[in-house]
Amino acid sequence: MGLSAERLRADLEALALIEPAFARALQHVGHPAPRLRERGYATLLRTIVGQQVSVAAADSVWRKLAATVGDPADPHAVAAASDEAMRAAGFSRQKTGYARSLAAEVTSGRLDLDHLPADDEEAIVALTNIKGIGRWSAEVYLLFAEGRADIWPAGDLAVQIEVGRILGHDARPTERATRALAEPWRPHRGAAAIFTWHHYGAGADAAPV
Repeated sequence: MGLSAERLRADLEALALIEPAFARALQHVGHPAPRLRERGYATLLRTIVGQQVSVAAADSVWRKLAATVGDPADPHAVAAASDEAMRAAGFSRQKTGYARSLAAEVTSGRLDLDHLPADDEEAIVALTNIKGIGRWSAEVYLLFAEGRADIWPAGDLAVQIEVGRILGHDARPTERATRALAEPWRPHRGAAAIFTWHHYGAGADAAPV
């Protein structure tokens, strides 16, 4: 699973020593809760289900999927499901294709989620070979489900916004700039990402520091 509360706290304290702006922001909004997901197929399928819909809508689709095709955590269930069953569960044609791509990769053995490459970039490539899993989804999976401590989803809008706010920039940095700004934060960039989402969630209370 993802970074434990203890590891997250330790990494943020180390980050605060590297970047004083993070130390001030941490004092202002406090430590974030860990973001933990189970490793494996079900978490990636939930990622596909949740694309471009609300959390409530995604939960509804997941329940319908269980009712129409069986255990959603079993890739064979999706692989064997008819188009009609997937539509009844609330899947669009595109998402049905994505779900079947994931199920096929897992059931064939081409994708072994228990033994992804140790190198983060190689693991991202392995995950983005699945239709419907882009770089952001792969990064979030590796951070939340595998607890890879130096994952840095620089393409995330909230990460960009909060990096700019925390560092006192006048404008939101680009993805490229966000990636460059975080280089000194290695190997704690995963904790930095989780903190930026926490800071973003604090909204108006997280005034520039």
